[in-house]
Amino acid sequence: MSAQLRETATELADVLWREHTVYRDRAGGVVIRGDHVQRWISLAPSGGRDEILLRAGRILDGGTTAPARSEAVAGLTAGTAALAAICRRLLAEAAVETTPSAPVPRRSARPERSLETRYRGSRRHTGVGSWVVLLCVIAVVGLYVCNVALVYR
Repeated sequence: MSAQLRETATELADVLWREHTVYRDRAGGVVIRGDHVQRWISLAPSGGRDEILLRAGRILDGGTTAPARSEAVAGLTAGTAALAAICRRLLAEAAVETTPSAPVPRRSARPERSLETRYRGSRRHTGVGSWVVLLCVIAVVGLYVCNVALVYR
């Protein structure tokens, strides 16, 4: 299946982009990398027979790949044109998610916390183990005082 996956990825890469790099990833899948568009597509065997998992994501400024933004399962025998249509849809979804739709409002220096977060943040930090240690220290000091009192009688 890996040879067929590599062959399909090469054909698919030629249809999608003029400039591309095709390579195997660690999991046994094939990655098509389009550096000029800052996007990647991965083809990996899926659980079903003759099914592949298509995933698309973006390439970060440093050249590393970001996690997949979208994915789909398709039949390996669907043909290059059908797979290219699925990949274009996945790439479009990945592109839409990376562009901000509205300006992000500025937040205050101290973010407002919910009631539940306030309660969790204000509860006591003394646990059971701390109380046991504290009681043991008090017992040792008490025994020492009793011993000193008996000796000087």
